[in-house]
Amino acid sequence: MEPLLGQVNSPEDIKNLSTKQMKQLADEIRQEIISVVSNTGGHLASSLGAVEIALALHKVFNSPVDKIIWDVGHQSYAHKIVTGRREVFKTLRQQNGISGFPKRSENPHDAFGTGHSGTSISAALGIAKARDIAGEDFDVVAVIGDGALTGGMAFEALNHAGHLKADMIVVVNDNTMSIAKNVGAMGKYLSKLRMEPMYMRVRKDLRKAVKNIPGVGDRLLRAAESMEENLVYMFIPGVIFESMGFTYLGPFDGHDVEKLDEVFRRVKDIPGPRVVHVITQKGKGYIPAERDSIKFHGAVPFHVESGEDRHNGTVPSYTGIFGDTLVRLAKLNPKIVGITAAMPDGTGLVEFSRLFPERFFDVGIAEQHAVTFSAALATQGFRPVFAIYSTFLQRGYDQVIHDVCLQNLPVVFAIDRAGLVGEDGPTHHGVFDISFLRPIPNIVMMAPKDEAELIVMLRTALKYKGPCAIRYPRGRGVGVSLEDIPHEMEIGKGETLNDGNDLAIIAVGSMVYPSVLAAQGLKEFRLGCRVINARFIKPLDEELILNAARDCKVIVTVEENVLTGGFGSAVSELISRNGLTDVCVASLGIPDEFIEHGSLSYLRDKLGLSASGIKDFARDAYNRFLTGKPALSSLE
Repeated sequence: MEPLLGQVNSPEDIKNLSTKQMKQLADEIRQEIISVVSNTGGHLASSLGAVEIALALHKVFNSPVDKIIWDVGHQSYAHKIVTGRREVFKTLRQQNGISGFPKRSENPHDAFGTGHSGTSISAALGIAKARDIAGEDFDVVAVIGDGALTGGMAFEALNHAGHLKADMIVVVNDNTMSIAKNVGAMGKYLSKLRMEPMYMRVRKDLRKAVKNIPGVGDRLLRAAESMEENLVYMFIPGVIFESMGFTYLGPFDGHDVEKLDEVFRRVKDIPGPRVVHVITQKGKGYIPAERDSIKFHGAVPFHVESGEDRHNGTVPSYTGIFGDTLVRLAKLNPKIVGITAAMPDGTGLVEFSRLFPERFFDVGIAEQHAVTFSAALATQGFRPVFAIYSTFLQRGYDQVIHDVCLQNLPVVFAIDRAGLVGEDGPTHHGVFDISFLRPIPNIVMMAPKDEAELIVMLRTALKYKGPCAIRYPRGRGVGVSLEDIPHEMEIGKGETLNDGNDLAIIAVGSMVYPSVLAAQGLKEFRLGCRVINARFIKPLDEELILNAARDCKVIVTVEENVLTGGFGSAVSELISRNGLTDVCVASLGIPDEFIEHGSLSYLRDKLGLSASGIKDFARDAYNRFLTGKPALSSLE
């Protein structure tokens, strides 16, 4: 059979394909996704599960005039391939290549930029109402996974859309199978009735006729509606959508492209807000991903034949070290509780959940709730540890301030993926947490230079009687030896790693070891460089930093966070407050822009956050001081 994928350059190329051809194309797209992601890494299992949904949507709807919004974007690879990006799909998540998520600036078919979950229904509603205000005519479709529906934002949007009776479609991509098993034949039968336009008309006309019966119409209508509602609750899994004002259709086989084509064509003719519920299998078409969809949710490069990772390092990851350490400490302290927002694997809490099920809570994609839930646990004498990626903690910011720090509660925020994360790009770079946490009273912030310090900091945080945040990077540690029984660290104390009096580099977290290498490189210019591992972002080791400022006169701060309000700002503020007007402070970090995707080494080199980049920046700062020129930051 002649291959079809090479002939698909836009959605127009699939609109006249037969069912047999659509099935063939789905198979070819799956093989293309597997081939590319095995080299680039990416969100494999979700995208394999949504191939037929993407094809059916683009066959029925007229994108980009009609708007298709993919929640998170984990399942959007087939969408990318059929919307003109087939040739460049091999550059997925690579520097100067296409993004792993929908991105408005990348392609007109990407109606809304995504990367965090639960945003699609809100975005679809906003676009739908803008259409109505402007008097335009096009369809709006949001595709959201069942996991994202655990987030409060999705429910807020559903509630608003139902209230507005918005003309929009929500496709729920459910890959758990749990709802389908509970439905049975009656649910499928009623769902089929509901999608028939004739049924919708008869239902409307019957209600009107009953209501007009003199004297008893309203009572009969209320009784009929009550009976119907009871039947809905008994047999239809979409009752929550119905109660919010949506017409619920489904569940349907999300891999039956012919059925999806039929459903989407019919749902176009139903007015108001509609939900189409489809059942899919994560990892569909690739046996290793079908067997272990968690591993292949966010896959690293792998061998297609076996599914094994291409690079298996022997040094443990920061995530793994955190998880192992928390288990060890929890065995000694029954008050330690682990919390995650739908990411037990990603945050290293799987073993904790297995050993201490009564002390482990996965709250779903509900970061705001997780923070307040943790705060409440702390009021009752427990020591909650909320493990979360830096970029997702942004979603619970008000709760960090209002529910944790204002009450000075001992909640530990284990902030994974702090700093640049590489190929996932700007939606996932954890480069804002220092800036948004540092101004909050009562919180202690730490950043380990290596995995050994992470262990010590976790023990320290669990002994502290107030809120603590520990930020640590994505990836593997540096390979240092670890303590069997970690000691506690004095709050607010840094350490000097290298002596020198010409200039001082004060680094935090992942930037400490590159700064040590930079100091060694400065020796060729006969510059003695002091290197300080700050350890604490808040409180600063004021004595250590001020002594370095008085001795060296040139201070370089280095951080993997935005410079605005970051660690360098804290050091500058400290030096200014103490009247050291003759000290030159130059700050190196993330500039005031969103950083694109690419390998971690590429991004650090580009931003000057490698050892050689730090060396060049520090030497320039020293030379500017000697010549009386003002210090620069990497913002400039």
